Amino acid sequence: MLSIAVCDDELLECLRISAKIQSLMEEMKIPCCVEQFYSGRELLASLERFDLIFLDILMKGMDGMETARRCRELDFHKPLIFLSSSRSYVFDAYDVEAFHYLVKPVEEEKLRDVLRRVADRERQACQDYIVVSRERQRRKFFLDSVWYFEIRGRQIDVHQEKESYTYYEQIGVLENQLKGKGFFRCHKSYLINLKHVEGYNRQEAILDNGERIIIARRRYEAFCQAVLAYMRENGGIV
Repeated sequence: MLSIAVCDDELLECLRISAKIQSLMEEMKIPCCVEQFYSGRELLASLERFDLIFLDILMKGMDGMETARRCRELDFHKPLIFLSSSRSYVFDAYDVEAFHYLVKPVEEEKLRDVLRRVADRERQACQDYIVVSRERQRRKFFLDSVWYFEIRGRQIDVHQEKESYTYYEQIGVLENQLKGKGFFRCHKSYLINLKHVEGYNRQEAILDNGERIIIARRRYEAFCQAVLAYMRENGGIV
């Protein structure tokens, strides 16, 4: 879920922009939470919660440009989008690495485009991956693309849609790397990606590529709980 802040010292304008953002995000089916702030100081006190900030420039007290500078000084590196009725500050926006500059009244299509671009960027940034080593070479695997890891002694096979890749590692190290990443060790020889589980019974998990992976009898109950928890966390209706 994308967490968005809108900061504008004009209450009605702040609420209007927030409502428009919420409406466009729902239309694009991108989950989000939008909060309103009416001063730069108020925003700075809650900065770390947000993935994206819309910031009016012409505010009383601490203006939007100064607020943006303070954001960057506090190591906030997420996208900042300026809102202004004037184009006069466009070049100043480069100094604080603004993601975009929207002129009021904001055109709906431009706002939609900016929101989509930020959402795509965040989605890409959130892709988890693992880096493995073999014969002095390192290789990166995005976890979404891994169906399961197969353990054979100290060898681990990474199974993806079109290929498998073998490297050497201790299973304990791999389990620690995957903790909280949606994988479950359903058998001593298999760590499977719960995202790719299409069905299961007491003997095996059926993946969405058609493969069947053994479930150890003593791990079955924990496996069921892990699958249900994963579905709830990722929007499943269970």
